Amino acid sequence: MVYALLITLLAGLATSIGGLLATHKKVLDRPMLATSLAFAAGAMLFVSFVEILPLGLSMTGESNKIMEWWVYGAFFAGIAMVLVIDRILPKSLNPNEVEGGEDHLSITDRKTNKKLLRSGVLVALVLALHNFPEGMSTFLASYQDVSVGITLAVAIAIHNIPEGIAVAAPVYAATKSRKKAFWWATISGLAEPLGAVVAIVLLQFVVPMEFTGLLFGFVAGMMVFVAIDELLPAARRYQTDKHQVVYGLIAGFAVVALSLLLL
Repeated sequence: MVYALLITLLAGLATSIGGLLATHKKVLDRPMLATSLAFAAGAMLFVSFVEILPLGLSMTGESNKIMEWWVYGAFFAGIAMVLVIDRILPKSLNPNEVEGGEDHLSITDRKTNKKLLRSGVLVALVLALHNFPEGMSTFLASYQDVSVGITLAVAIAIHNIPEGIAVAAPVYAATKSRKKAFWWATISGLAEPLGAVVAIVLLQFVVPMEFTGLLFGFVAGMMVFVAIDELLPAARRYQTDKHQVVYGLIAGFAVVALSLLLL
């Protein structure tokens, strides 16, 4: 159990690495941000469809079609949850409407408007919401099979680094504070070990394997929606060349595929 918790903590703290990278000028270049966000989207999509969702289905039993329906239902429930979060956010505060559009702000707006800061903070909160069940999944996978847990944790850590950049870059651009950028990125990742703690509590009540499968389906749905609705559109708004997003997306696929093969 200690190893499972440690694996989850390290995967979550990968956002802190992104928080550090985001304070370097080269990382803040629009092409780099576009590629990084697309990379994160590719990693999230690949690990969701190739690892997390199939893992959830495998926990339902070989012939339990009813539970497979529930897992797929949980997948779309995860999508619906993030969709609701996205819909209730005011347009002016929604990261989907701000990221990548900073160049369109007037000089006055750049001095007085805190959209960049709000964008980073809100991205941190949204990512924390999806990192919470993600942390539960990483812990449960590690608890059941350390090798599977490490594979999942590596894939999650890979996309957590660009996520940390996505959180820290707007905060740093608005405040010029490396400390604030770093800590907001870290906060978004700390939701994962918090999810692991909740998973430990659930294990005390002997959670059925089927419930774990539903959780994996739910997490996969959340990650897919965040990738498609948030990261990819933001990457396109930052891009200075149409190939940057494509290259980043494919690189995300490739790196996660490699991590799954090696581990």
